[in-house]
Amino acid sequence: MDTSRLLRTTGTVIAAAGLLLSGCTSGGLGEPGAAAVSPPQSGTASTPPPDAAALRPYYTQKLTWRDCGVPGFQCSTMKAPLDYANPGSGQDVEIAVSRRTATGPGKRLGSLVVNPGGPGGSGIGYLQAYAGIGYPAAVRARYDMVSFDPRGVERSSPVECLSGPEMDAYTQVDQTPDDAAERAELVAAFKKFAAGCEAKSGRVLPHISTVDAARDMDLLRGVLGDQKLHYVGASYGTLLGATYADLFPNRVGRLVLDGAMDPTRPALELNRDQTEGFETAFTSFAKDCAKQPDCPLGKGDPDAVAARLKEFFRKVDAQPVASGDPDRPLGEALATTGVIAALYDQTAWPQLREALSSAMNGDGSGLLSLADSYYEREADGRYANLMFANAAVNCLDQPAAFSGPEAVDSALPSFEKASPVFGAGLAWAALNCGYWPVKATGTARALTAKGAAPIVVVGTTRDPATPYKWAQGLAGQLDSGTLLTYDGDGHTAYGRGSDCIDSAINRYLLEGKAPQDGKKC
Repeated sequence: MDTSRLLRTTGTVIAAAGLLLSGCTSGGLGEPGAAAVSPPQSGTASTPPPDAAALRPYYTQKLTWRDCGVPGFQCSTMKAPLDYANPGSGQDVEIAVSRRTATGPGKRLGSLVVNPGGPGGSGIGYLQAYAGIGYPAAVRARYDMVSFDPRGVERSSPVECLSGPEMDAYTQVDQTPDDAAERAELVAAFKKFAAGCEAKSGRVLPHISTVDAARDMDLLRGVLGDQKLHYVGASYGTLLGATYADLFPNRVGRLVLDGAMDPTRPALELNRDQTEGFETAFTSFAKDCAKQPDCPLGKGDPDAVAARLKEFFRKVDAQPVASGDPDRPLGEALATTGVIAALYDQTAWPQLREALSSAMNGDGSGLLSLADSYYEREADGRYANLMFANAAVNCLDQPAAFSGPEAVDSALPSFEKASPVFGAGLAWAALNCGYWPVKATGTARALTAKGAAPIVVVGTTRDPATPYKWAQGLAGQLDSGTLLTYDGDGHTAYGRGSDCIDSAINRYLLEGKAPQDGKKC
């Protein structure tokens, strides 16, 4: 399998702050032309309702569709206010949108908006490479498949921070500092990253929160002509969808939140939970690896396999191995990223075994390739803005997990308990928001969406990036949440091989019948 394509198109991008340096309705379905153009009358505790009159021109704008250069898809651009607290200021952001119209047969059900996660994942890339052609034919027949790049992401006023060579250096900084000099180097890297974002993207940095993106999504619903929002969000896309539902509960149509995040978890707990999730995923990989004749980590129980991986990381920390790129030898930071990238999907496990085996024999190119896919680094050295947008949204959505190195020191034992292999590196990675130039505007809190139509929340029991307990938490918070469980490995569940999961979600999307709360597959 082409893991590069896998990581970019199936919703398997990072979900929590700081990782690796860095889802039957009530009312109508909403036919075309029946959009409600009134702006929201609700707000969150920290964000007052936007001015209705000033928002009306945004809700009544007309999208001009054009050819995308990708067969079957159309593209357009939507204007949104830069600052929803002051929508009449005249300052706008442009939101890139793409769609593939319903193929038929059957009555059109409206638009189905999809989001792959991140934050920072390109919705348009996900739509054109996967969802718009890979979602079940029956779903694509009845819905216009739609997505957008959220503000700050790729085609929509993208956040920029570092050049390609600067990112190359950043991704190689030691994430497990052994002495004062290495700690200082890591802190300096975080500060340089933050300063680069402020210098290149200072205008948009205060205005790319998840709440802002959710409000953009309601604008999109309105200009598409839908009375209700029908939506499938994966990973971080579940937080975006739940935020939307909490802001606009009366506009919720059929919402699927797959690989759910728990909005009540503060940044420190999110990072520690995710560290535990990667340990769970690695344990599954280790058990499988020990059964394979080509397992480079040997036989034995998962603890023994983990100890051998940790020893490999120690060796490449002391002496990086050649990777085929003389400027980027495989050290501990890139090796760890490569391993974690492959843990998102069990179909990448054979590639991980091969890459580890090669690295242990002096060829780090396989793990470097996995790391590059994770970071969305192109062969010419350019990076997509995934990591820039990821940090910018996460650091705005919640106060930082850590204020400085001393706070990391205090938390290290709990992170290393959560994952003996990955704990230290992921703890230090969570320091990135500690130096962010913009104060956080959000905080951890429950999202209830009181009065919304039934919302399907999907959790995978051994999900590495969004632990199962997060799905349980979100489903319990949502006033109309119903939990659908996949007992399996990998990140997210829809469209990943379970007929039970796919049938339940397809029935909900096509017939409006939510699965029974607590259904397990």
